[in-house]
Amino acid sequence: MAGASREHVTIVANLAYLLVGQFKGRPCMAFTNDMRLKVTETGLYTYPGVAALCSEPEFEDSEQDTLTNPSLIIEVLSDSTERYDRGDKFAHYRRLTSLQDYVLVSQHRPLVEHFTRHGEEWILRMAEGLEASLPLPAMGCELPLTDIYDKVSFGRDDFMTDAK
Repeated sequence: MAGASREHVTIVANLAYLLVGQFKGRPCMAFTNDMRLKVTETGLYTYPGVAALCSEPEFEDSEQDTLTNPSLIIEVLSDSTERYDRGDKFAHYRRLTSLQDYVLVSQHRPLVEHFTRHGEEWILRMAEGLEASLPLPAMGCELPLTDIYDKVSFGRDDFMTDAK
């Protein structure tokens, strides 16, 4: 998302850092919002905050600038895109047969919503508070909210996290 807030950019960077660190030595890859994604089934192109997979990446063409098979998509919610991220965009994303996890991350408070595919159903689990953690079993990793929100201020000192 062009012109994103400081919090939005920080959260995306933290997520990518956490995933890349846990993917080290494994065939998994994480891409940030500069990698375009195509939902081939519907024709939608997007730039998700983070997309990841633990299989061979598939691209729309030889340019390799448009991913078509993410296993995980993470969107950091903003006031202007939240409704779309939860609604129409998620409806498109659900058509990706490769997608196993869809994660929505608040930038206003330590709250993560995790949708996991179980057959044709999507199950919602929430992680809330800096002491919580987001397990991603399909990706073989776990993301502590204190690390997702490192260097993010929610306007109150008790939510501020610092480098370890």
